Amino acid sequence: MCGIVGFFDKTGSGNAPIGKIMLRMLEALCRRGPDSAGVALYGPATNDALVLNVKVGEHGDFREKGLQLAEKIRHFARVHQASVLGEYLRLRLEWDQGVRQLQKQIEALSEGVEVVSLGKQLEIIKQVGSPDALNHTYGIDSFVGHHALGHTRMSTESKVDLSHSQPFWAHGIADLASVHNGHITNYHKLRRQYEQRDIRFYTENDSEIIGVFLADQMEHGMDLKDALKASLRTFDGSYSYLAASANTLAYAKDRFAYKPLVIGETDEFVALATEEVAIRAAFPNETISTREAPANYSHTWSVPQEVAVNY
Repeated sequence: MCGIVGFFDKTGSGNAPIGKIMLRMLEALCRRGPDSAGVALYGPATNDALVLNVKVGEHGDFREKGLQLAEKIRHFARVHQASVLGEYLRLRLEWDQGVRQLQKQIEALSEGVEVVSLGKQLEIIKQVGSPDALNHTYGIDSFVGHHALGHTRMSTESKVDLSHSQPFWAHGIADLASVHNGHITNYHKLRRQYEQRDIRFYTENDSEIIGVFLADQMEHGMDLKDALKASLRTFDGSYSYLAASANTLAYAKDRFAYKPLVIGETDEFVALATEEVAIRAAFPNETISTREAPANYSHTWSVPQEVAVNY
């Protein structure tokens, strides 16, 4: 099955080489998922601006499509910066009318357009192929920040394309993302319930339900820690997943504990991975004690409050 990885800088410095760390961990696990690779990177906050990575379509001249899309977006949002790389239009803009409204307006502009990530710190970059190919296209190894998620995918039930790749942004909540290994067996039941409330799904991937669920719980007043606990009561199946927000990294593991998740922790950082080999590959010179995440359990690590107030 798939490989998932996560990293969290406990010092809160914001200068950790999260891109290089993710690549080393994913390369160690790429045999678990040869279909696609992706990362969710949390860098320095962008003050009042939002950063968006937008998939401009399935085929064609991505650069031309991206530039045309950016011009349309300028009609309703204050765009500070727009650039096209690979299949993405990257935007830095100001918007004050709600995340879902911005997403809806952008995706209504053209068929095949999808907001892949949105936040003041989050950038999701993913594509079909290996971690090395992802880095070759997008220069992942240059990113610095304070925490990150990564995923390498083996498709078992749904398409192999950018949208079905992970991480998934939790549409509607800025800076919230997740990666998942396993199978959520009541996915179809939960999806029908959400679709009856006009909540849109972008894929046939059961992993997408995690972000939908977390976003829904948090929009109704829960914090991420309580939303994780609620997911353990709601999801059926065998799974391990990681989630992250602007200042938090977290994991959740089902009661059967069939899907491995190893935690390596020091005074300065936390690293999580499907297999310990990924942690050792990223930190070959560190003395790190590791442990298996317990069954039916979730946990969060957050940036210290004196640092978090700057976000």
